[in-house]
Amino acid sequence: MLKRIRIGAAVVFWLGITLLFLDFTGVLHGYLGWMAKIQFLPAVLALNVGVIAALVLLTLVFGRVYCSVICPLGVFQDGISWLGTRKSKAPYKYKKELRWLRYGIWVAYVACLVAGVQVVVSLLAPYGAYGRIISSIKHPVAGPTIIIATVTLIAVVALSLKGGRTYCNSICPVGTTLSFFSRFAMFRPVIDADKCKHCKACEHACKAQCIAIGKDEQKIDYSRCVDCFNCLETCKFGALSYKFAWKKEIPGQAGNDASRRAFMAGTAIAVGAAALKGVEARAQEAAKKVDGGYADVLPKQALDREIPITPPGSKSVKDFYRHCIACQLCVVECPNGVLRPSSNPERLMQPEMGYENGFCRPECTRCSEVCPAGAIEKITREEKTQYHIGTAHVDLGACISATGKTHCGKCASKCPVGAIHMVKTETGLAPAVNEEVCIGCGACEQYCPVRPISAITVNGKYNHV
Repeated sequence: MLKRIRIGAAVVFWLGITLLFLDFTGVLHGYLGWMAKIQFLPAVLALNVGVIAALVLLTLVFGRVYCSVICPLGVFQDGISWLGTRKSKAPYKYKKELRWLRYGIWVAYVACLVAGVQVVVSLLAPYGAYGRIISSIKHPVAGPTIIIATVTLIAVVALSLKGGRTYCNSICPVGTTLSFFSRFAMFRPVIDADKCKHCKACEHACKAQCIAIGKDEQKIDYSRCVDCFNCLETCKFGALSYKFAWKKEIPGQAGNDASRRAFMAGTAIAVGAAALKGVEARAQEAAKKVDGGYADVLPKQALDREIPITPPGSKSVKDFYRHCIACQLCVVECPNGVLRPSSNPERLMQPEMGYENGFCRPECTRCSEVCPAGAIEKITREEKTQYHIGTAHVDLGACISATGKTHCGKCASKCPVGAIHMVKTETGLAPAVNEEVCIGCGACEQYCPVRPISAITVNGKYNHV
């Protein structure tokens, strides 16, 4: 019964998160968006103390059920390992914890999180990794993001087929963080030595490979146990049960100083990471268009901007990239085609804005509604106009109106905030930008008829408010 409940809840969470990234309607986030906000790392970066406390408490009471129910990459691994072991009677066996690898990655990950090296943080975060895999299905465009997503998918599938939860218990920093708490879980699988017949059925069924059955000792490594309950179902002698076992001596687990030190270190790191907030491409090729059936119209060219443009709702460029985990949820949800993964090595896979295919409409606040990590704070339509994410600049030598070739004025007529006016010059009418009013939405750049690079372009601003 416990396994069925766990599988049912896991399927609900996995489907919910997957549908969020595949949502073509734009309406599912209102019903399922909370599932993204309760993911561990997004909650830490968003300083969502309530969610962090709830997940830690959940782990202290029931063990690492987060990994087997809430984490979409964890549930995905379970599905792959199930498919790979259907015909195998004894697919797994106990393996010792690879401490040097597990804690080495964890220390490096925390150091990168503190230092703001978000490329490493984004690569290893399980929610972000799964988001990139699924969003690549919806937007299969060439670039480093889809390559990394493909490599991640292959690695996770290979590890799941061979070792079940190897990724979770050797690589995943979230799993390692929660393992500090799961050692002290109140409820956990417990082996009754008097009933155990040493058949090793439970050991062979454990996809975390954390159950060791010997004649002299039977033990479970609770730091790696994800409470999948496969062992309970497999034991035919009633030697395994999931029960209250807090403060009871478990061989090799509870009651030693090393575990207590690990617990204290994990708590300190979780609190420190949660406080980081206060401290501080999508390379899509535009389809070829034809003007009136006679002349080819060149597509707009993506710009290499001196300062990247980040969405309204992000306080600054630094704050945005400090908190973003590159899950791509804002990219797939953007109805205007403005957001895309960056190919810049400093912010690899993290979103940036471009106006080749559209502009950031003042009435749209979609990205701020879906971001689970606090990189984009939720804002209203009225609040959006207070964010100045960039400033438009005019290249008078390229402007067809300023050079007297023809009268245009599209940038001025399309500006939603009235920041651009046409003024007389010696050669014609030229656009003039009021930088105090310009919000950097990119309407002028997008509607400018000059190609491949617009005569008026937007450069980002470091601080938005």
